[in-house]
Amino acid sequence: MKGLDITTPSASLVVQRQPFGLEVIVAGVWTMDAVLPSRSQVLKAIHASQSSTLLRFDMSAVQRWDSALVTEIIAITQAAQHQGLSVDSSSLLPTIQNLLNLVSALPEKHHPPKPPHRITWLEEWESGFTHILQEAFATVEFIGQLCLSSLDVIQKRSHFRRLDWWLQVQDCGPSAFPIVTVISLLVGLILAFVGAVQLSLFGAQMYIANLVSLGMTREMGCLMTAIIMSGRTGAAYAAQLGTMRVNDEIDALRTMNLEPLAFLVLPRMLALILIMPLLCLYADLMGIFGGALVSLTVFDISTAEYLDRTIHAVQMKDFLIGFVKSSVFGVLIAFSGCMRGMQCGRSASAVGDAATSAVVTSIVFIVIADSIMTLICNRFGI
Repeated sequence: MKGLDITTPSASLVVQRQPFGLEVIVAGVWTMDAVLPSRSQVLKAIHASQSSTLLRFDMSAVQRWDSALVTEIIAITQAAQHQGLSVDSSSLLPTIQNLLNLVSALPEKHHPPKPPHRITWLEEWESGFTHILQEAFATVEFIGQLCLSSLDVIQKRSHFRRLDWWLQVQDCGPSAFPIVTVISLLVGLILAFVGAVQLSLFGAQMYIANLVSLGMTREMGCLMTAIIMSGRTGAAYAAQLGTMRVNDEIDALRTMNLEPLAFLVLPRMLALILIMPLLCLYADLMGIFGGALVSLTVFDISTAEYLDRTIHAVQMKDFLIGFVKSSVFGVLIAFSGCMRGMQCGRSASAVGDAATSAVVTSIVFIVIADSIMTLICNRFGI
């Protein structure tokens, strides 16, 4: 009989036609790290066997084998059964017979696809309202825990490390100067250019100093600093505390009778609350300097005139308004970052979600607080 020989250096697979049908001769080493022969010729012989009714295996020459051989036997058996051939399982090795019996004893479960569930607008409103309530309760709970921890620190019943506070001051203070400098300078330039477009229609370019100085001291200086720090420091707080939670460091602090809020949260919050007004004042000065660059180089306004208009336009109350706003923004940023970090889950993706949520929460709080304080200032004529 003429057979189809498929050989490799480590294994061979031969199919022969016999009077009873087809015989597949398996020999050699059948392991995952071996070079295995292709089963394509065997499958072609099975599909071409119109008169054959039986398929059996000759495995007497098999030396070593693992799951690679079992996978091959299953593929050939399924192809033969699909062609209508009967497979003589007694010709297989006893161990492979037992494995195939286990495979056939537990057929694959086919679950019917579930019909898509259409969410109504009422369910969406209900889910959103429930989420808002949960966030409100979590925020109130965190505020209460923070107040209790602060009281314990004041009464010296909780551990507060001044060194950690000083390191946080350095991190959110001097380290943030470069980005605050660049952004504030660009904001001052933008305010000067935007204002000059309208003021030039009336020949009033000299009032660029008034626009830039008032805009930076009352609003843009504190607002841009807050947005920068929410993306830089607020997200960092959430990521740091979230990573500590994932690594069980916060649980370890509780095991050592150290309150995590006093040990981790309070130094960060106090550092950012202290630094934010100083960064706001620095941002105001850089914004005014940016407006001066535009006025001096583009609109031929002298330095003395620009400074004179700035001094007459800006009063102490304007600086105080920005100072108060930045202090409130510092509280909100530190609170949002620390709260999201302490609420972080136990996975790596949860740390990223906590950092993202900290930035979004702090920006929402900043916009709401800024709107309220602006309305109050307008109401009282400040």
